[in-house]
Amino acid sequence: MNLRLISRWRTIQDNEVRYKEYFLDDAEFVIIGFGTAGRVALSAVRAARQQGIKVGLLRPITVSPFPFEVIEQLAGRVSGFLVTEMNSGQMLEDVRLAVKGRAPIEFYGRMGGVVPFPDEILHEIHRIAAGPLSINTSPRDDWFERMVGMR
Repeated sequence: MNLRLISRWRTIQDNEVRYKEYFLDDAEFVIIGFGTAGRVALSAVRAARQQGIKVGLLRPITVSPFPFEVIEQLAGRVSGFLVTEMNSGQMLEDVRLAVKGRAPIEFYGRMGGVVPFPDEILHEIHRIAAGPLSINTSPRDDWFERMVGMR
């Protein structure tokens, strides 16, 4: 039975990964956000594009199975990622697994049911576009330090 379930899960992984792409063709930076945070991020991406920043959005519709393949492909050609979530970074770990240390990853989370504003995400886009970004830091720890510093 377990082998049958594993076989079924593999079929699901091959056929049921769902995501939407926005402005990824020439993106130097990619925002990854799902649900409400992803839809809010689209407004910030559009605003950043109007300001000349080459940023795109990958919005996972399914988080299980997760779109590892598309993120792996993007990691080979972009300057960095920003993961935005309405939690403390659970999807961040999936993105880190997909990127495999090949590009810097930043994080911006809001917890407790707080919806991020497009201006907040736009501020983060400006921050990552200004650089420098490092692959040798912890995105969640860096985010935590920024949040604590805002008190």
